[in-house]
Amino acid sequence: MDLEFEINRDHNALLLSDLKQLMATIKQGGGKARLEKIRAAGKLTARERVAFIVDKGAPILEIGGFAGHDMYLEEGGCPSAGVVVVVTKISGRYCIVVANDASVKAGAWFPMTTKKNLRAQEIALENRIPIIYLVDSAGVFLPRQDEIFPDKEHFGRIFRNNAQMSSKGIIQIAAVMGSCVAGGAYLPIMSDEAIIVEGSGSIFLAGSYLVKAAVGENIDNETLGGATTHTEISGVADYKALNDQDALTRIKKLIDKTGATPKAGFDRSKASPPKRKADDILGILPRANNLPYDTYEIIDCIADQDSIEEYKPQYGQTLITAYARIDGWAVGIIANQRKMVKNKKGELQFGGVIYSDSADKATRFIANCNQRKIPLVFLQDVTGFMVGSKAEHGGIIKDGAKMVNAVANSVVPKFTVIMGNSFGAGNYAMCGKAYDPRLIVAWPTAKLAVMGGQQAAQVLLQIETAKLKKEGGKMSPKKEKELLETITQRYEKQTEPVYAAARLWTDAIIDPKETRAWISNGIAMADHAPIDRDFNMGVLQV
Repeated sequence: MDLEFEINRDHNALLLSDLKQLMATIKQGGGKARLEKIRAAGKLTARERVAFIVDKGAPILEIGGFAGHDMYLEEGGCPSAGVVVVVTKISGRYCIVVANDASVKAGAWFPMTTKKNLRAQEIALENRIPIIYLVDSAGVFLPRQDEIFPDKEHFGRIFRNNAQMSSKGIIQIAAVMGSCVAGGAYLPIMSDEAIIVEGSGSIFLAGSYLVKAAVGENIDNETLGGATTHTEISGVADYKALNDQDALTRIKKLIDKTGATPKAGFDRSKASPPKRKADDILGILPRANNLPYDTYEIIDCIADQDSIEEYKPQYGQTLITAYARIDGWAVGIIANQRKMVKNKKGELQFGGVIYSDSADKATRFIANCNQRKIPLVFLQDVTGFMVGSKAEHGGIIKDGAKMVNAVANSVVPKFTVIMGNSFGAGNYAMCGKAYDPRLIVAWPTAKLAVMGGQQAAQVLLQIETAKLKKEGGKMSPKKEKELLETITQRYEKQTEPVYAAARLWTDAIIDPKETRAWISNGIAMADHAPIDRDFNMGVLQV
């Protein structure tokens, strides 16, 4: 390999190593002392519960592992938003598991906890796969109740989703393995079946202290809402478990006896390895996001060897559109070409920019994939749509709108990988979070923002300078330089992949070597949801 490749690989390997170290810290939840306290009580920790319930050797795709990172610091932080969410296999079936982490503020719900739970339910709904709730939570974190309770995408939406999933025949099983109080008590009981662990699980709308204050009744929590009460007296729960392991084994047995469901019918053949090693991605990606590279080389590290059939290769070359296979699954790949190319007139076009011809090509390709029931994979490294008088006069807004329309109305599953830049309307056209990808992941090299850091900083500096001038002041060159550096640093921090993942703008930051596995498991999961509507772009200027 050449020197540039080795420099890139070292740089990107360091980024990946830093992220893995950060994730290892996050996985400690509320800290070793709190985890040991849970174990001393005879319980498993949230991550131990997940490890116990999954099939041996099954894939484990963690959703929102970085959620809540560097947020709620005044309250001591909320690692992984206080809940562990994974897509995995239980008794041979794809399921999504939601496990409250009682080591983080007793499993209390922060705003990001709600958002992460809703994302888990969204995955279950879209893909029609069972969802398993491992409940151990003290309920809403009251100091932030105004950010959790009353709005459309707040706590109550979870129960609405419970009801809708039940009506659609999507399996929901809950195991109450600790506290389950107040409004949160509805979640397991709105599931299809509920298990409660003897001695540690409890369900009630109000605990013993509040009962005493409200109605003057003296009663202990176990008698009020423990396992015996709810399996022998109230009938609220369906099964009593001796311990965590017993409850988790019960869930595995229940899933094991579930009948087969209709499939979407996405095509899969025998997989073949890619042309290049997946590890080469770290050397192909440049050490800076403004440097060019050939995206075909990235595709050669992800797609099955000799499976690529490119669509319109000589037209609209700043976007690559190709039929291919990934781990045997038929896919349609839409990828930003990051090196300079020449259009049909011999004019140079900037890599990573979407031009009218490339937007037109992508629109047609998306329609083809929808017609043939082929899932779409978007490989994002986009700086936006082309600007300037030539682009405007050529109808870039109309062509861009066509592409966005096709992405928005696509009925086949979409999967998005943010490799590098994800700026402006390019994020939308390349199936950003707002366009319902079944899974959206980022590489350590990703950056998400309205525009690049340098451009944004210059715009913000101009605004500050104009404001000062309006007030009769003037900024010295030294002050201007200092302000530019401050703005740039603040803006760049907000573009980092961890910042985005903390807010669930992406489902995960992954090692590029894992991309094939994420896409393959994502399509296998999506294959459980038959497509129930036709592709239609509505009224569109063509």
